[in-house]
Amino acid sequence: MATEMGTNNTILVTGGAGFIGSNFVLTWMNSVGTPLVNLDLLTYAGNPANLAGLEGDSRYTLVRGDICDARLVKSLLKERRPRAVVHFAAESHVDRSIASPEAFIRTNVHGTFVLLDQARAYWESLAPEDREVFRFLHISTDEVYGTLGPRDPAFSETTPYAPNSPYAASKAGSDHLTRAYFHTFGLPVLTTNCSNNYGPYQFPEKLIPLMILNALEGKPLPVYGDGKNVRDWLFVEDHCSAIRTVLEKGNPGETYNIGGNSEKANIDVVTAICNLVDEMRPGLASGRPRTSLINYVADRPGHDRRYAIDASKISRELGWKPSQVFEDGLRRTVEWYLNHSGWIENVRTLAYRGWIEKNYAERMTVGGAQ
Repeated sequence: MATEMGTNNTILVTGGAGFIGSNFVLTWMNSVGTPLVNLDLLTYAGNPANLAGLEGDSRYTLVRGDICDARLVKSLLKERRPRAVVHFAAESHVDRSIASPEAFIRTNVHGTFVLLDQARAYWESLAPEDREVFRFLHISTDEVYGTLGPRDPAFSETTPYAPNSPYAASKAGSDHLTRAYFHTFGLPVLTTNCSNNYGPYQFPEKLIPLMILNALEGKPLPVYGDGKNVRDWLFVEDHCSAIRTVLEKGNPGETYNIGGNSEKANIDVVTAICNLVDEMRPGLASGRPRTSLINYVADRPGHDRRYAIDASKISRELGWKPSQVFEDGLRRTVEWYLNHSGWIENVRTLAYRGWIEKNYAERMTVGGAQ
C-alpha cells in the first residue's frame, strides 16, 4: 500500500544547465522564486557557468546526475518532494543524431521513461490533495511533425507525427510515452512542442550562435543547401514564459504548441546576422561585408524544408502570446554573444571544435562564397 506524503513548493527541473533549461531556471528564480532542484548530467551542452549568478542562493540546488539513473531520480523525488517535474533534458542537435543516433535513444526515450515511471510511483504515494496539484511537464519540439510545404498550414496539436531524423524520432517516442502515462496511469502530464529557440546561452554549434561567431571572426558561414529552409523562430525568454503559463494553467493530458510567429528562411537569418555584426563590430580585414562569407554547403540528410507552429491553442486557452519580435530578439542575441567572449571561450572545448570540423569540413567544398 502506498505511503502518503506531502509535496512542497519545490520544482524538479531536468537539463537545467542547457540552453533553454538555464534560461528557464534564471527566469523562474527572477519571476517565481520558489525552490528549484536542477538535475543535469553536464554533458557538452550543459554548462553550470550559465547559472553562476545563482551561486550561494539557498533556493537553488544543482545535482549532477543522469536521468537514466532510476535510483537517483527516485531519491530526489523522495527527498525533495517537488510539486512538479519540468523535463528539458535531451540530446537535441539533429546533425549529432545523424552521426550518433544511439545517444538520442538512450537519453530522449529511455531517460524520459525513467522519469515518467519514477514520477508515477512518487505521485501515487502522495496524499490526494497533493496528487491533484502535481504536474509532469515534458518539453518537446515541432520536429516531431515532420516537414511542411510552402503553402501547408502550420503544425497544430492534431498534426500527425512524421519525424524525419533520429532526433525527431526520439522526441516523438518520448512524447508518446508521456501521453501513454496519462492515459494508462492517470499521471497528470503536460506536453509542449516548440519551434526553433534562439537567445543567450545557446551552444555555439546551433545556427544562430555559430553564424554570429563565425561572422565576428571572419570565418566562412556554412549554409545548408540553397538556404531556403524555413523555421519559425522563438525567443528563448518567450518560450520560458509559455512554459510557466502551461505549468500554472495547463490541463493535464493536453499538448500545447509554442511558436514565435516568426517564419524566416535560413539565408535571411544569416544575412540579418551579417548586417548586425557589421553594424556592431565593423571592419573585416578584406573590407567586404560579412555577407561575402556565406558559403553554401552540401545539405544534411533528411533536412526538413519548413517548420511552422500554430500557437492559437495556447493563446486561446491559456492567454499566452510571444512578446518579442524576431528583429529585436536577434539584435539582443547578437549583442549578448559579442559581449560574452569569456563564456564563449569556456564552451569552445576541443571536443566542440572537433565536432564542427567533422560536421562541416567535407561540406565546405560544395558551392562557394556568395
